[in-house]
Amino acid sequence: MGNLRDIRRRIKSVKNTRQITRAMQLVSSSKMKRAQDAAVAGRPYALLLADLLDTVGEKLGLSGASIDHPFFNKRAVKTRGILVLSTDKGLCGPLNTNLFRKIADEVKGAAKFVTVGRKATQFVARSKRDLLADFTISDKAGFGELRPMLKLVVDAYLNGTIDTIEVAYPSFVNVLVQEPVIQSLLPIIDLSDVLAQLNKRVSGEDALLAARKDRREMTFEPSAQSVLDELPDLYVKVIIHQLLLESRAAEYCARMVAMKAATDNASSLVDDLTLDYNKARQAAITQEILEISAAAATN
Repeated sequence: MGNLRDIRRRIKSVKNTRQITRAMQLVSSSKMKRAQDAAVAGRPYALLLADLLDTVGEKLGLSGASIDHPFFNKRAVKTRGILVLSTDKGLCGPLNTNLFRKIADEVKGAAKFVTVGRKATQFVARSKRDLLADFTISDKAGFGELRPMLKLVVDAYLNGTIDTIEVAYPSFVNVLVQEPVIQSLLPIIDLSDVLAQLNKRVSGEDALLAARKDRREMTFEPSAQSVLDELPDLYVKVIIHQLLLESRAAEYCARMVAMKAATDNASSLVDDLTLDYNKARQAAITQEILEISAAAATN
């Protein structure tokens, strides 16, 4: 009876766990849809802004002007600046582990880290890396929430604390695939990588990248310099916000898949335990029948 009681207790425990993982799967599924919609909706604007910034240099060259902005000035890289976008909670499969492994493999030498998400903060502290600041952003990831973090990162680049701004994040490909990526933003030397990353995720690329093929003269209002004073800064902030939206979508997809796998495993374990319970109960009944028969035979 003790064995049967233990099996019943374990079945109840696994069923309770299955209820929790099932609820987490449904919550993640709901959040995943909103995060996916937000990430997909922001891609065309981020792509168009990157394409416009990539095209401005050529247009200014045709008009005899030039770009004079600190974001375009290449400098010797003494200290890399890495912005890490991770999750606040676990239970999302290997999402964070893959990202941190990529950082450990590719970020060598002097580097300062700014983290978004508690898991990234723990990783930087655990690996004894130089943490410049850490931030916590809500699930909605509104642009207003990012302003303090964006200001700190951009100011650190401008005052020479860091010589690059690179973003390490889990890239949302689809529900089953999330790839860790380290994307360089500053200095702006070549936008081809950024454009390629955004371009392959946006439908209707030809229409969005038509600015590069347009040979007409471009007029800047109120002036080319005033536009250039604001455009690079806006570009960096918009791209970081877009990458955060991508990481949020990747997080909820990974968590939904992980919780679905946990729910399925719990169901399989309940079936196995139920089978063991039935076998043990049948053996106990058979043993009782044998004992009754033996007692009757002795009489």
